[in-house]
Amino acid sequence: MIKHVFFDLDHTLWDFDKNSRETLNELFEEAKLEEQHIRFNDFMSVYKGINDSLWDDYRKGNVTKDELRVVRFGKTLKQLGVYEKSLEAFFTEEYIRRSPLKENLIPGTLKTLRTLQEKEYNMHIITNGFREVQYTKLTKTGLSPFFKNVITSDEVGVNKPDRKIFHTALRIANAKQTSSIMIGDHLLADIIGARQAGLKQGYFNPMNKPHSEKVTFEFALMDELPRLIIR
Repeated sequence: MIKHVFFDLDHTLWDFDKNSRETLNELFEEAKLEEQHIRFNDFMSVYKGINDSLWDDYRKGNVTKDELRVVRFGKTLKQLGVYEKSLEAFFTEEYIRRSPLKENLIPGTLKTLRTLQEKEYNMHIITNGFREVQYTKLTKTGLSPFFKNVITSDEVGVNKPDRKIFHTALRIANAKQTSSIMIGDHLLADIIGARQAGLKQGYFNPMNKPHSEKVTFEFALMDELPRLIIR
C-alpha cells in the first residue's frame, strides 16, 4: 500500500518548457536580437539542444551547477554569431532570476495534489534542480504546502538516478521502499533510478514516447494519477 508519493518537479508538476520559453522570449526581445537578424524560434532551437546536452552532463556529474548556468548561454550566442560577454551575463543572470517566478503548472497538477492530500498521502519532492531555484518555484506557485519534504540534488551531493538521493529521501521522510512511489517524467533519472533504489514508479509520459522499460504504471495526463495510486 502506497503511503508516500515522491514527485519530480520540473516537467512533472512545474511546466518547465512553457515557463522557460516565456522567460527566454522576454530576454530575447530586451536584448534586441531580432535586430541582428535572428529569429526567436532559431534561438530556442539552438538553446534547447545545448541546454539539454548540458543537463545530461550535469546528471552524470560532468559539469557543475555554475558551469551549466553560464556555458549554455555562451555557447548559444556563439553558435548564433552574436556573442558578447555582457550579453552572456545578461541572459545568465536574468534567466536565473525570472524563470523561477513563472507560475505555469502542468495541467491537472493542483487537482491531483489536492485529491492526494485529502486522502492523506504524504507527498515529497525529489529534484535535480538547484535548491534556491526550486524553493522559489514551489513558493511562487503555491505548491509548497502540499509537500512535507523537498530533497534537492545539490543538497544531497548526487543527482538522480543515483540511488543515494532516493535512499536519502526515504530516510528524511521516514518512509519504507515498499510503501513509496516516485512520480516523474524522466525515464532514466526518475523511473529507472527509483526502480533501482527499490521504489515503485509512476512514469508521466505526456507525449507517449515509446520505450521498453518495465514501470509500475504509466500515464499521460496528470489527472489520471490519483486513480492509479488510490486503492
